[in-house]
Amino acid sequence: RASSVPLQRPAACATDRYFDSSRLACAPCGAHQRQSAGGSSCVCDPGYRMVSSNGGFSVTCEKCPENMSGVTQDGWNCITCPKGLTLEGKCQCSNNEILVERSIDGVLLNEALCIRCNGSEQSFSASDASGSRCVRCEKTFIHVSKSCDCSSPNILTGGLCFFAQESLPPKGVATVRFAQLGVTLTSAWLLKNLQSSAFACWLYSNVTACQALGNMCVMNMNSLSSSSTDACGLFQYIFIGTARLGIVHSIAYWRHNLPWLYYGDQPGLASQVLEKNHFPTTFSFKGRDKDVKLQFIAASFDAAGNFLKWQNLEGGILQLCPDTETKLDAAYTFGTTYQQSCKISVSKILLDFANPIFYDLFLEYNGDNGQQQLWAVPVLNLNLQYNEKFVNQGSNMNNWLLTRRFFLVDTLSGKETDLGKPPRVIRIASKIAISIRLVSHMHRGTIYPPLITVAYTDVLVQNPETQSVMVSFSVNYEMDQSEARIQTDVALGVLGGLAVLWSLLKTAGWKRRTGSSIIDLQTVFKFLLFYAGDLANVFFIITVGTGIYWLVFFKAQQFVSVLLPLPSQEEDFVTYIACAFSLKALQFLQLLISQLTIDIFFIDWERPKGKVLKAVEGEGVIKSAAAPVSIWRTYFIANEWNEIQTVRKINPLLQVLAVLFFLEVVGFSNLALMDASSSLTRSSESYVAPWSRILRFGVSVALWIVIATLQVIFFSVFYERFVGDKISQFVDLCCVSNISVFLLSHNCFGYYIHGRSVHGHADTNMEEMNMNLKREAENLCSQRGLLPNTDGQTFQISISRKMRLHYDWIHETLTRKRGPVRLLDSSANTFEQSTRAYNTMNKFLSSFIDHVHKEMDYIVKDKLLLERILGMEFMEPIEKSIFYNDEGHSFSDVLYYGNETTLLIFDILFFSVVDLASQSFVLAAILTYLQQEIFRFIRNTLGQKNLASKTLVDERFLI
Repeated sequence: RASSVPLQRPAACATDRYFDSSRLACAPCGAHQRQSAGGSSCVCDPGYRMVSSNGGFSVTCEKCPENMSGVTQDGWNCITCPKGLTLEGKCQCSNNEILVERSIDGVLLNEALCIRCNGSEQSFSASDASGSRCVRCEKTFIHVSKSCDCSSPNILTGGLCFFAQESLPPKGVATVRFAQLGVTLTSAWLLKNLQSSAFACWLYSNVTACQALGNMCVMNMNSLSSSSTDACGLFQYIFIGTARLGIVHSIAYWRHNLPWLYYGDQPGLASQVLEKNHFPTTFSFKGRDKDVKLQFIAASFDAAGNFLKWQNLEGGILQLCPDTETKLDAAYTFGTTYQQSCKISVSKILLDFANPIFYDLFLEYNGDNGQQQLWAVPVLNLNLQYNEKFVNQGSNMNNWLLTRRFFLVDTLSGKETDLGKPPRVIRIASKIAISIRLVSHMHRGTIYPPLITVAYTDVLVQNPETQSVMVSFSVNYEMDQSEARIQTDVALGVLGGLAVLWSLLKTAGWKRRTGSSIIDLQTVFKFLLFYAGDLANVFFIITVGTGIYWLVFFKAQQFVSVLLPLPSQEEDFVTYIACAFSLKALQFLQLLISQLTIDIFFIDWERPKGKVLKAVEGEGVIKSAAAPVSIWRTYFIANEWNEIQTVRKINPLLQVLAVLFFLEVVGFSNLALMDASSSLTRSSESYVAPWSRILRFGVSVALWIVIATLQVIFFSVFYERFVGDKISQFVDLCCVSNISVFLLSHNCFGYYIHGRSVHGHADTNMEEMNMNLKREAENLCSQRGLLPNTDGQTFQISISRKMRLHYDWIHETLTRKRGPVRLLDSSANTFEQSTRAYNTMNKFLSSFIDHVHKEMDYIVKDKLLLERILGMEFMEPIEKSIFYNDEGHSFSDVLYYGNETTLLIFDILFFSVVDLASQSFVLAAILTYLQQEIFRFIRNTLGQKNLASKTLVDERFLI
């Protein structure tokens, strides 16, 4: 509170107090004093003259004598007034008289003089507005009445005099319609100047009057109806009636002495103006002519119709939001999409735009002979109402009425009674957009004439200090995207049709693998799941192709041949990404569920070595029994399988960090800006263009794919070959451990890893183990393959229905109790039953592999090339199961490792969706890594439970 002061405003000070700027508070005036007009000092009361004044309250006043009760205009002396006093106590004179208080040499008169100005033919003089000197009368008075009086029946309007009998335009309606507020005001400005400007423009072709009339029409939003005689109606009346005067610069809509307000009201004219002719200059992004500025130039006029100057738009003439000059000038760099928006207080608008300025905009260029030429820029006023057939909304140019002149702020037409008072309503150009359209199928940077679109906001002034208006300014570059949309639709249709066929083939293969030939509801549902994944790939291919196409062709082009889609034109692209992500997420969840429900069993080939003496419980006798086989090898293989469930072909964390590094640190994200620059760095002082969602997707996806490809190449060519391949190592470990893996991913289809040791047993000491490995390295023993003299250890298996039923019968007993929760607490009967079932399954599968069951035998063969391509089997295993030789470890299809493409596309789409929603690569990277870890945790946890459930390996031994 020690630094707290009360807020006091000058307007809040009483009439006998003034605002002391040194104290920022109201202070009292002295005796016989009152507040000055400005409120920041004191002046003497009427009948008192100043003796001294040092500003503020330091004023000394003295009463004037009775015979000299008036005060001079400067307030320092008393004087006798011949014709009375004003309210301020100063002398006043009659009309057409001037007040004289001093002689020609400056000596103060005792009595003021009121001298009448001579209005006769020799002088034609009248008093000026201040009443201090005689000046020549306005010329219309002299022309009409040969005097300085405009007596009846002549017409006096707006300070001008006109003959009553002349053919004059109809009487104007001095109203302004503020449609957004539903308010129609009688404007003091129009009431004073509309009729006189129309008369002077009509009778004398007065250029200033015609310009002022045009400005009043623009204040009324160029609105015109056939029955109205408002400003636009009077302008149109004069435009039609002065056809004899001819046109300017061969432009049919530009009449001599009149401003060019309209392009004409013929239907379809707007499309001709905007598309018939090309702008006679070409543009490029690279080489000598890069960073070309669009040379916009505007002719500016004040409200009274006076030409002010030519103004270059650089420097922020049309931008209401404050910014640095460098950033403001970037709006006119060709190819750079510019967007600026902010809130501006009404009080600032009233202060900065007390007098409206009107602009006629042109684009400057060099003609064929090197001479500078101007191309008129049409204006699309979104607030315009012209009859009922023209509405400047929507994309149909045939319904547009183009205009020429516009303003930024109108604080004049909304004044109702007194032009010296604040306006009741103001009108602000809240949206200004310059659109530059590229001519299609032209490869030399040819554009159509620019178009400036203006939308106005009407503001009812109530509390200027608290009221504010949102304003925006933008420069957009666009081209006809219909051909690109057609090509995208064609690609989507063709690839979507191929996806249907591919999904049907997948469904047929799935039906064969499930051993069912009936088309039921489950089949339809499975087809939809396959189609969802394939359609996701279609959307992904289209969006990736689109994003990289725009990235390469827009950023690398020299002469401008393509321009980026506008944000409104990117909606279909964003929709495709959303569809791709949704469908890919569905495919990913289906993949996750299928991997978490596979059937798996570890076949232990180890046989007892010798016999041991064992006490028979309850009988008290000792008998010999087969030596038990160690379970630790099975536990070891189960743990290794558990570890490789979420192994991928790339390092996910490295992938995310590398993508983020190149985007944010190296600066690849700058390629996603909507400008022509392909530089990876940007100056902090320069303007930063808005992001293009298509380019953001294109840049990020390109980096994801390139980095992932490099990772796959590195791990497959170098790391897995020279450091360690966990998938191949698992197969080797199975062989060393004398354990095979039997996998069923479908009802009648799965994978087999033949891990039977060529040495007959693996439960041995270190010395024998090393000896066995040495013999194997020196080819002193048989090969590891399932078939004699082969190395094939991995197979795709297609089992018969009979084999599957027998497997399920044993497995039902095995899974009747889902693995012991606590071995010590389990009932003996249940444990013995599970152990018996485990041994039965192990014995059955090992005997099945050894061709013991002739009624459930199998054959080994190679897959046909077409079968490999289509991922299905043509031969149905009716009597015998089929083992297909597999050289690529295809059992990884039930692991993350074999589904890297699906996982990578899902990660890319997840990253892209988050980025498009948040416009933040950092947030997208963080959330992508989090979802990877969450799903990896789910896959590990539930996969471990499924492993324990299907193999009878206690979950406590899975680490």
